[in-house]
Amino acid sequence: MKKGFLKIGAVIAALGVMTAAFAGCSTTEGNDSSNGGDAAGTTTGKINVCSREDGSGTRGAFIELLGIEEKDESGEKVDRTVATAEITNSTAVMMTTVAGNKQAIGYISLGALSDDVKALKVDGAAPTVDAVKDGSYKVSRPFNIVTKEGSSNPAAEDFIAFIMSEEGQKVVEEEGCISNGNNGAFTSKNPTGTITVVGSSSVSPVMEKLIEAYNAINGGLTIELQTNDSSTGVSSAIDGTCDIGMASRELKDEEVSKGAKATVIATDGIAVIVNKENSFDDLTSEQIKQIYIGEITTWDELAK
Repeated sequence: MKKGFLKIGAVIAALGVMTAAFAGCSTTEGNDSSNGGDAAGTTTGKINVCSREDGSGTRGAFIELLGIEEKDESGEKVDRTVATAEITNSTAVMMTTVAGNKQAIGYISLGALSDDVKALKVDGAAPTVDAVKDGSYKVSRPFNIVTKEGSSNPAAEDFIAFIMSEEGQKVVEEEGCISNGNNGAFTSKNPTGTITVVGSSSVSPVMEKLIEAYNAINGGLTIELQTNDSSTGVSSAIDGTCDIGMASRELKDEEVSKGAKATVIATDGIAVIVNKENSFDDLTSEQIKQIYIGEITTWDELAK
């Protein structure tokens, strides 16, 4: 009886070694397409398209710049982003999503770019401040602050004067955005009270730093920052529920007709991002469009 158990145990052990050996071959990273790579190290498999939510200024600018938004037969603009795209509701969530998915592609503000993801070249140009400035990197958009035409708020006006000053635009550049010039040195009128700034999650990081720098000059004014999306920032400025809106896109005609007034505080590139382990470094703008409208669905198609 004891010998029988020993023989059975030996057979099970042998089978275990064989199973482990086969398993080791099938799960070696780079040979398994589910890991996003082939034997040569090229990323393969289904592309996981990530986009921003409706109302996001980054999404609005991205789909316009890449031709993902097109006019239909009636002349209406239609967003052709593939229906299966994973929707992220902020820059931070987009970064986390792409960083955690080897098959993913997404887009974020250039100023928010970090080493957690890889930024692709677009049409051969890397997403850098210099490339946006000289026009070689064409995926860029304005950062706007929005107020209502004809409204007057001395406290908000003082903060806006700081943003557009030499000191404010220095903060803009320190945060990786591109200044379009400044109005010279700032002298505060030292207003007090509270104002509210609402809108784009792309503009929010630089706005946070602008608030800190302003409060170092005038600590008597409380500036409350609420982050959501560009459309909310614009509509809140129009209806008076905030003092300053933030929008990472151009204003729409209907928003302007309702009294929205935009002031460009910076220019920002939009970086197209993939997972750090992705083998691709450069895509054309046409390839990115085809990915986002569903004409290209796998990384294999891009490697041909």
